[in-house]
Amino acid sequence: MLAQIKNGIVIDHIKAGQGIRIFNWLGLDKTPHTVAFVVNANSFRMGRKDIIKINTPIAINFDVLGLIDPHITVNIIKNERVNEKIKLFLPERVENVLLCKNPRCITSTETYIPHIFYLENPDLRTYRCEYCDEIRSAVDFR
Repeated sequence: MLAQIKNGIVIDHIKAGQGIRIFNWLGLDKTPHTVAFVVNANSFRMGRKDIIKINTPIAINFDVLGLIDPHITVNIIKNERVNEKIKLFLPERVENVLLCKNPRCITSTETYIPHIFYLENPDLRTYRCEYCDEIRSAVDFR
């Protein structure tokens, strides 16, 4: 396991059991970088949590991470210290992350059109399709 990261990223405060979704979405099983994936770690604030440590800086779409779990914290590590702490939130707009399931939506027949959704209800974490007003849950991200 990574004892200390020199330069990289720590994705912390992941709801226990949800870390695998992030691990898979980031494709960390195929990365050449050293990665530590901690499942069900003790947490004073959360009870249990997952943590992902990546020993190399990589590009991450914070909107998608916020969609998966808006309570995640991303720590950017430089020279073995937290250089930046990024708090996530539910994005107001997402593109090509949620797919519209309405068969009458234009995105069903015109495959070149991006799937665009806008935050409908932050409490329920639901999004509305820009074209047909179909409602999708943030839990349904691809």
